[in-house]
Amino acid sequence: MNTYKHTVQYYETDKMGITHHSNYIRWMEEARVYFMSQIGWDYARLEKEGVICPVVGLDCSYKETTTFADEILIDVIVKEFKGVKLKLSYVMKNRAGKIVFEGNSEHCFLNDKGGLIRLNRSYPELYDALVALIQ
Repeated sequence: MNTYKHTVQYYETDKMGITHHSNYIRWMEEARVYFMSQIGWDYARLEKEGVICPVVGLDCSYKETTTFADEILIDVIVKEFKGVKLKLSYVMKNRAGKIVFEGNSEHCFLNDKGGLIRLNRSYPELYDALVALIQ
């Protein structure tokens, strides 16, 4: 998978010039959307198929500060997937390669009526794509 790149915007920083902590969660989502498009299942396709993929859990650890104009490189890794719950890991590094953030998000897959979807039965192509990437 290709690394997602985000440049810290001025509005993402606080009065001290440091990136506000809430933005890292947004960057996780940006990277996840990019990741899903790379495996051929962008969110437009999921929604067209009637699939939604809500976040059901998050955890994060801030390692180093970032500031305006820093380029952040974000890798998304499939940590766990057994057909219902997907756990993704995110490692964010600055241009020097120093880890600035590590986090995880958990997701499930629902139909447009809110019912759980077992991807191996309903969307085997997506299931296979995710299982193949487990690390």
